[in-house]
Amino acid sequence: MVNSEESQTPSAGKKPAGAPRGKRPRVRITCVDQLGECCCHHGHKPGDVFDFDRDRGRLCPMACHVGFPYIDILRYGGTVPGNEPGTAKFCCPDVDTLNVWLVELVEE
Repeated sequence: MVNSEESQTPSAGKKPAGAPRGKRPRVRITCVDQLGECCCHHGHKPGDVFDFDRDRGRLCPMACHVGFPYIDILRYGGTVPGNEPGTAKFCCPDVDTLNVWLVELVEE
């Protein structure tokens, strides 16, 4: 049986998993390509750059919804298979537009 106090404290010499509270890395999201035939309904185009924490309200809600799991994975120390460490690419779910987005951790 495990003591409840023991299960809540990290092992001696080990750091807890994930980034410390308040120390999350900044995340940059860049529209790097557009594969669809139509213009983006939210007005995004290749070359647009956003800071996830400061510009989230300017980013298309559909793109934000698709990108959030990747952002969360990168922010808390994970990697996305098939992408360089600290990066992830994903597509907008709008089949007419298909903007391609690059998520990158920003070292400060």
